[in-house]
Amino acid sequence: MTLTAPPRLLLVHAHPDDETLWTGGTVARYAARGVQVVVVTCTLGEEGEVIPESLRGLASDQADQLGGYRVGELRSACAALRVADHRFLGGVGRWRDSGMLWEQPGRAGALPNAHPRAFATGDLQEQTDALEAVLREVKPQVVVSYAADGGYGHPDHIRAHELTVAAAAKVSDVQRVFYAVPSRDVVAKGLAALAQAEDLPFELPQPHELAGVDDESITTVVDVSLHLPAKISALRAHGTQVKVWLDQWHNGEGVAAYALSNGVAQPIVTTEHYVLATGDPQGCQTDLFGGLGVSGTEPVGDR
Repeated sequence: MTLTAPPRLLLVHAHPDDETLWTGGTVARYAARGVQVVVVTCTLGEEGEVIPESLRGLASDQADQLGGYRVGELRSACAALRVADHRFLGGVGRWRDSGMLWEQPGRAGALPNAHPRAFATGDLQEQTDALEAVLREVKPQVVVSYAADGGYGHPDHIRAHELTVAAAAKVSDVQRVFYAVPSRDVVAKGLAALAQAEDLPFELPQPHELAGVDDESITTVVDVSLHLPAKISALRAHGTQVKVWLDQWHNGEGVAAYALSNGVAQPIVTTEHYVLATGDPQGCQTDLFGGLGVSGTEPVGDR
């Protein structure tokens, strides 16, 4: 099949920083290739824990101003990734971060007594309709969100999955839906490299303590090695949520890690991984658009 429309990629993420943590290299890669990349964020991330001591007054149990602050962080991250079109589902602040609890390392669950505007317990039909309207406007051939478990159980990630699947099924322009997933093998190799690094400022977990899927289930591996500088810049933009550490880093090579508020190291790796949920699999092994015949997805000055 040959598509005559210009290539368009739309990603649905739960909170500010998810676009970078899960898909930052992919976003930067396709944006650099002239693809129209649209990021839809479902909440402001109001319930996030704040890392810098000087900003902890923003937290939900204090001034409750974190969501507005994270809007600015998200704008800076999108600029680093070269995303010109970012939207909040239903408008800024329509749905609130539901929060979550760690049930065990690498696995989250729902927070009791969530806010009345919590995204995970909001009206699924209204949310689906809001995304469907964006899909009909943008007409992306490829849509990306999370797998059914949200990647690690966060209720907002699970809800983002549900509404993405439902909305994409209604829009004929969408040719493929992918789920962003962490590769268990790649995470393990990254942690092994971090174990050899000196002065790592984060706690080093065991591989099973981080979310991951078996490589046999992964359909698409996107090489983002050329775009790690952009991803790292975007991670740093989310300073209330993420710390970044680099060791002997130069021109995209070296050892790199990030940590969230729990201080647990997660490796920054050169590939991002996806499971094709719907659509023709032919040609998609290394390219979300591979085999669709979409013009404009070849390298045009990767940088």
